[in-house]
Amino acid sequence: GAVFTLLGLILAFTFAGAASRFDERRHLIVEEANAIGTAYLRLDLLAPAARDELRSRFRHYLESRLAVYRALPDIDAAEAGLARSSELQQQIWARAVDAAAGSHPATTLLLPALNDMFDITTTRTMAARSHPPGVIFVLLLVLCLLGAFIAGHAMGTARRSRLYALTFAGSLAVVVYVIIDLEFPRLGFIRVDDFDRVLVDLLQSMR
Repeated sequence: GAVFTLLGLILAFTFAGAASRFDERRHLIVEEANAIGTAYLRLDLLAPAARDELRSRFRHYLESRLAVYRALPDIDAAEAGLARSSELQQQIWARAVDAAAGSHPATTLLLPALNDMFDITTTRTMAARSHPPGVIFVLLLVLCLLGAFIAGHAMGTARRSRLYALTFAGSLAVVVYVIIDLEFPRLGFIRVDDFDRVLVDLLQSMR
């Protein structure tokens, strides 16, 4: 009873944490789209020449952000996309600072919006890398095996039930799979890709 209680607690806490991080990642996609959209609209504060140039760079920047997550699970390609995004951030910032010089509205409205747009990139990157320590998954696996051993031992002293064994093993396997799927929502069946649509729609509105 103690082992199964502990197993249930670990499953519950791990599942709740994975579901919370999954929701946070979806929220951050929308937040990034809002940040980019706000900064893009505030480019209207600049002179036409600088505005048109920065709009073009914004489109390239948003394409690079989409490419980062579309590249997964290819980590090398995703890292290359992050490097490209960082490079474009520096270019956009330098050009915006030059263009906003002498314009109080542009300085007070556009530059903070760019800061927010760049900060959310770091937030999303860290959220994607945020997972429980590996020892938690090891503990979960050990407890599942221990629970299966105890259940099998108990069945050995009573009338065997294949349905009971399959239900027990299947339930544990499905719950553990869902937890791992929630932790890595770009790899399995539970995905956040549909929320990327908000970024795709934003990119189309920029054209």
